[in-house]
Amino acid sequence: MDDHEDLVEPLHVLCVLGTGMDFDLVEAAVRAYGGPFFSLDRESSEHEHDPRMPDAFEACLAQLTFTDDDWAAVDEHDSVAYVLAKGGQEQASFISERMLAVVAELFERCGATAIKSESSGLAHGRETWLALAEDAAEPDVLRQAWVKRPIHSGEVLHTCGMHLLGVPDVELEAEGLLDEGRLGEWVELIDGLAGYLLTEPRAAEIRDGEGFRLTEDSPRWLLRQQSCDRYDDEDIFFNPYGYWRLTPA
Repeated sequence: MDDHEDLVEPLHVLCVLGTGMDFDLVEAAVRAYGGPFFSLDRESSEHEHDPRMPDAFEACLAQLTFTDDDWAAVDEHDSVAYVLAKGGQEQASFISERMLAVVAELFERCGATAIKSESSGLAHGRETWLALAEDAAEPDVLRQAWVKRPIHSGEVLHTCGMHLLGVPDVELEAEGLLDEGRLGEWVELIDGLAGYLLTEPRAAEIRDGEGFRLTEDSPRWLLRQQSCDRYDDEDIFFNPYGYWRLTPA
């Protein structure tokens, strides 16, 4: 990636809905459980119902984990807070893990009732968020918490949110991407590469044109390095580390 992209630091933004939230209490929790990279966006936070939220949460795949109580919380909220965290590649995993600790504290002691990530367009139900926070040290939990997939765009499926973890997002280019019968296969492949990028030290040494396969007996794919031209560099989804695109070998 070029030098300009390397200067862009990903921004974590949480949209936090609640009933009767005390923003002083929220800000104290954010500082205590997040640390120096975290803040409450007072200017954007409001003690008002936002009628756009049901549609916004639905667009963030909330239906995958939301219960009736979660949907009721979205419908009945009377306050919206925005929590921010920003740092470079070296701080990415720490920030993402601490953000889960902030999420748990907001739910358990600060009046939060529903939360979504603005930075990856992903929402979870309350119980799912709390389970993720409890297991935050596990290798794959941060990906599950912050990475949305698969997203169909043009001729590829792709992830969104790997920038929050300090690594490139994943794209998949193949025939049959819209075949629902193969969706599980595509997700497994995308998750396999994403997990490799997040956990294997050698992932930082991958070069354009190298091969990748899930197992020794799995089909071989080629990796192509891509800049993030899907989003403007001021967009919250922009990944300064680019993409690795899987293409058939």
